[in-house]
Amino acid sequence: MSIIRTLVTISLVLQTAVPASSARISLNTHAKVTPIQKVLEMMGEALAKGKKEKNIEEVEFAKFKAFCEDVISDTTKSIEEATAKIEQLNADILKAESDAKILGEEVTALEAQVAQEESELAEATAIRKKEKEDYDASHLDYSESIDAIERAIAVLKKRAADIPQSLLQVQNSKFLPVREKAIIQSFIEMTKRADLSEDSLSLAPEANAYENQSGGIVAMLEKLLHKFEDELFALEKAEMTLQANYDMLAQQLTASIKDAKQDIATKTATKAQRLEDAAAAKGELETTVAGKMEDEKTLSDTKAECYAKSDEFEKNQVTRKGEIEAITKAMEILSSPAVSGNAEKHLPSLAQTATSLLQVGVTPHSGSRQRLVQFLQAKAQTIGSRYLLLVASRASADPFKKVKKMIKDMIVKLMEEANAEAEAKGFCDAELATNKQTRDIKSAKIDELTASIDEHTAEKEKLTTEIADLSAAIAELKAKQAEATSLRDEEKAKNTGIIADAQEGQKAVEMAIKVLKDFYNSVEGGAFVQGTEDMSQAMKAPYKPGADGGIMGMLEVILSDFARLEAETQSAEDAAQSEYEKFMADADQDNAVKQTEVDHKTLAKQRCEEKLTELGKDLEATQAELDAALDYYEKLKPDCVDEGLSYEERVARRKEEIVSLQEALKILTGEELA
Repeated sequence: MSIIRTLVTISLVLQTAVPASSARISLNTHAKVTPIQKVLEMMGEALAKGKKEKNIEEVEFAKFKAFCEDVISDTTKSIEEATAKIEQLNADILKAESDAKILGEEVTALEAQVAQEESELAEATAIRKKEKEDYDASHLDYSESIDAIERAIAVLKKRAADIPQSLLQVQNSKFLPVREKAIIQSFIEMTKRADLSEDSLSLAPEANAYENQSGGIVAMLEKLLHKFEDELFALEKAEMTLQANYDMLAQQLTASIKDAKQDIATKTATKAQRLEDAAAAKGELETTVAGKMEDEKTLSDTKAECYAKSDEFEKNQVTRKGEIEAITKAMEILSSPAVSGNAEKHLPSLAQTATSLLQVGVTPHSGSRQRLVQFLQAKAQTIGSRYLLLVASRASADPFKKVKKMIKDMIVKLMEEANAEAEAKGFCDAELATNKQTRDIKSAKIDELTASIDEHTAEKEKLTTEIADLSAAIAELKAKQAEATSLRDEEKAKNTGIIADAQEGQKAVEMAIKVLKDFYNSVEGGAFVQGTEDMSQAMKAPYKPGADGGIMGMLEVILSDFARLEAETQSAEDAAQSEYEKFMADADQDNAVKQTEVDHKTLAKQRCEEKLTELGKDLEATQAELDAALDYYEKLKPDCVDEGLSYEERVARRKEEIVSLQEALKILTGEELA
């Protein structure tokens, strides 16, 4: 309240302090109260009100200042955190892209390594195949040469008729040295001449030479036999070494290729994940930058508003302080003996002043006053206006000029109230609309976040179930692999034992056959005696194979049975081993695929959990914003939400009040109402 308004009010009170009816005055016990005392009383009330309003404004500004400091502090902290997060996200993006690039280069290098090692394996396999073919050919030649030498030696020792033919088979060996070939050729020719010497006595010396040469040939053949057997053993040993070296190289290359392919798959998946991380970080960076810009705008707007309100508060405080000091000074002046004492001595009392004013007011206009009072009372009852009732009560008691001025002041006041309410209405409409929009947006976002949380929770549970199922499937498959390995080991041990028994049986049967053959061959011109009935007949011809009653045939059958058992068991073992290796390879591949799925789903589950944490934080923040909007709406409701008369009804009533007051002025000026 300004000093001018205070003085105007005091003046008005002085003019309207004592009510009257017609021309009579009822004086009360306060008839001796002077106008100065009444003014001091009202100034004291104005001073107390000014101090109270100043204190209220200080309290409210303190709250507003705390609000500003909180908003500025929180927003500044949020901007600093966003700045740090942006730096971190940029670093994360660069790191993820760098990791993806490095992984891509490593994958390219591994693919080149796999191609090279596969080429080396194919080349080594081709070389091994050629070496095996050469070995088989050489082994066959050595075996045939050894067999021919053994038969030649046996023939030479028996001095049988097929010596030239046996020696020719030995001579055809690829491994026979030139010197030995020449000796054998010479011996063959000598053999032919020795055969002729049996029919010619003149050639007897050559026959003797043949006899002497035969022993030398046998010795040479036996030496060659040992030499070929040693060379065959060396050939077999070299083949075993080459095969072992190839197996080791193939195993190393196969393992290296497998590891490289596994690394390729892992690094490819990791590269995809790092690219996905980079994309996610870019999205989060964009959101963080937008949030930071919004916080910076909020900080700027808040500072501007807070500085403006602070400046306005300081100015108001200066004005209020000046007003209080002025009223205090005025009261000191009025309370001084110069004013208060002299007024008590020389000025009439307030009651006397009021009587004189009322006497002045009893004028020929009393008829218009009565019409005015009746008009205002009727209008006040019609529209329910307290202002019109107040003016009617004042009009019945106040002087004529005072009533006119009061009506004009009332009209001005109503117009000011209309303007102020219109401004408040605009503010309320804007704030309510903004608040409603905020509440709707936050409610929709909460619904969206809740739905997203439910969706990600369901996805997390689904991934958890799938991971558990895959892990159980992997464990089950590994158990089957272990069981298959155990059965394979048992079957292999059994087959190995059978094969060893078959080989041992073959060796024993071969040894028995050899013993029998050696025995049969050692009997010159004799036969295997089976009985004594026809001894003379048995001595007439050499014993022939088969004359043993089928023993040799049975042994051959047994030998073939052992060989067939070995072959069938070996074939069954190879088939079982192949089937086992295929099962293990398929199981390993299936396990690798399932493990890859487990790893992928585990990462997806981790991302889902991180997303749930992020959504939970967003939901909490959004709920806090919605709660703040709801609290603000509750604060707006008392001033902005109509609970009694609507804004339009208040405007209409105020308009009627203004019109009624304008008509009251016309009544006072003597104009007829329309």
